[in-house]
Amino acid sequence: MNTASNITYTRGATLPAILQQRIAILDGAMGTMIQRYKLTEADFRGERFADHPKDLKGNNDLLVLTRPDVISEIHEQYLSAGSDIIETNTFGTTSVAQEDYGLEAYAFEMNVAAARIARAACDKYSTPDKPRFAAGALGPTPRTASISPDVNDPGARNVDFDTLRAAYYEQAKGLLEGGVDLFLVETIFDTLNAKAAIFALDELMEDTGERLPVIVSGTVTDASGRILSGQTVTAFWHSVRHARPLAIGLNCALGATLMRPYIEELSKAAGATAISCYPNAGLPNPMSDTGFDETPDVTGRLMEEFARSGFLNIAGGCCGTTPDHIAAIARQVSAYKPRASGQKFFSELVAG
Repeated sequence: MNTASNITYTRGATLPAILQQRIAILDGAMGTMIQRYKLTEADFRGERFADHPKDLKGNNDLLVLTRPDVISEIHEQYLSAGSDIIETNTFGTTSVAQEDYGLEAYAFEMNVAAARIARAACDKYSTPDKPRFAAGALGPTPRTASISPDVNDPGARNVDFDTLRAAYYEQAKGLLEGGVDLFLVETIFDTLNAKAAIFALDELMEDTGERLPVIVSGTVTDASGRILSGQTVTAFWHSVRHARPLAIGLNCALGATLMRPYIEELSKAAGATAISCYPNAGLPNPMSDTGFDETPDVTGRLMEEFARSGFLNIAGGCCGTTPDHIAAIARQVSAYKPRASGQKFFSELVAG
């Protein structure tokens, strides 16, 4: 097996070089932006699902079928704000997650549609000097393979590895068919779930002959500096490094202020691998317009400090962030060199 530095990508092939030249900009929150449209149950249902027996409002992933205009418009707002990479609207588009709405049979179709919407937006905004990339987003699902859902039965599980692997394979296959450039396994609170996603991606790429960059992003859930299934960020990195991701990072959860020591720890632990970071706009605040504390200027300044400290290759936003936040981040980090500039990513990894 070749070392990761010698991977020949069949899509997103120019992205590794870009990450060595400058800090790339990821988009911001999809859910925050969807809330601005004040969509009704009828919007989520459309004509196609008008008679569906379960409530569908809040199933943001379904909008790629029923209100694709909304999703396309949000993508374009982030691209206009300066995003190099936009995520497909597929955070919860596995059959496992869609089962909550009785829509598991539509998961594959939803992933294809979401990828095509993102692909079209990227193609519209791409230029020779600033190519844009569509990242197929694979969320954690609402179930966990490592933690019991029953406090009285520590051995209980509501999902197993093979079920997750199959669901992620179906999702990734749809995203690939729809035209994504890379995969983003994100908001990881359970490393075993992430391993199922990584296994599925490897399986899919072997089956299809396609080779796409993969970004892996965990979420630190409290001030202990651990993800929910108990690992420190260093342990998390060592658990997933076999996947040879293009980038490893943290997102969501604590906001940039409280995330800083953990992104610094990960930056040190992961050697020459690229680092991504896209925090929430601070902590939740129901009194604010976005539901979170930080204004674009605040988030931009915090991310600038990360860039100045040499932690970043990819910067963006998670919950509560908007195109204004992304524009501020892009502006603030643009003066700084990316982490590991001039080095070959994965240079410390050996052949598997």
